[in-house]
Amino acid sequence: MQKYSHIFKAAEKYMRVRKNDVHIPISYHYALKLIEKYPNAEADLAAISIILHDIGWYSIDEDDIFKKGFQSENFMQSDVRYLHESEGVRLSAEILKGLDYSEEFIQKVATIIDGHDTRSFAKSIEDEIVRDADKLWRFTATGVSVACDWFKQTPAKYCNRLGTDIIPLLHLPESVEMAKADLAETRQLLLCDIL
Repeated sequence: MQKYSHIFKAAEKYMRVRKNDVHIPISYHYALKLIEKYPNAEADLAAISIILHDIGWYSIDEDDIFKKGFQSENFMQSDVRYLHESEGVRLSAEILKGLDYSEEFIQKVATIIDGHDTRSFAKSIEDEIVRDADKLWRFTATGVSVACDWFKQTPAKYCNRLGTDIIPLLHLPESVEMAKADLAETRQLLLCDIL
């Protein structure tokens, strides 16, 4: 984390919405685990992209975030989903320019952030890592406790949704293994077979 603490600090104010100050560090942890498994991946690109991938939610009204971005019928294709990606591209470019990153690197980050939720495919191994890490945090007890409220579901119902709807979206076999292991632990910890 020390290597990227300057990115976290530069983006900190943008993380104070939608529990991104919890979601992003946990997703970052998963990204680092996946980066270790894929030495051919550009580590800086994947790590910095996961830190910045959701900062665009900062630009959206919080009521709209939840009503349109999580609870509407076709929430994955809602306008706020596209807006948080485009705002994430804009804000990440400002942050990275301020930290003297090259235009080429900034564009690579933008390519990952733009479409990380709405695009149905990954464009690179780094994109796969970011997309999977973005989802893997949900399988933890913390992720379930936060995200079940976003979707207005009980923890048990949300855990079922993770198993049926989210695991099939993961790209990497290591991500699937982590998700299944974490989901089993979370189900047990939250007594999902009872509550």
